[in-house]
Amino acid sequence: MPSAETALAPEIAARLKRDDHGLVTAVIQQYDTGEVLMVGWMDDEALHRTLTTGRSTFWSRSRRSYWVKGETSGNRQWVKEVRLDCDGDTLLVQVDQEGAACHTGDRTCFDAGLLPAAIGAPEDAAPENEEAGR
Repeated sequence: MPSAETALAPEIAARLKRDDHGLVTAVIQQYDTGEVLMVGWMDDEALHRTLTTGRSTFWSRSRRSYWVKGETSGNRQWVKEVRLDCDGDTLLVQVDQEGAACHTGDRTCFDAGLLPAAIGAPEDAAPENEEAGR
């Protein structure tokens, strides 16, 4: 479990709804195209580091340590904006991504994962409904 010690501003910490491990989901998005790049996990300290350094910092659940995106790969993320969703349990971190965001070398972590799905669309207004609306 991540450290309980953090310098995150109390007014921000109070808005977070963490999971049982003290983490919130962080969706990482390319700031200028809206492309979803990856998903990571942040605790209060990772969020504090992200907000104060301008670099995306995450908590690794497998390594049980903090990591800065691109620190070893060179595929850095430069933070442009951070938002908290209405429920307080998900962060949206808009970044300028250098190189691949995925550890596989793909541009995004979602490039190789297209699943077959029915394509939905709003129902067309039936002609009889148009008549009733006049």
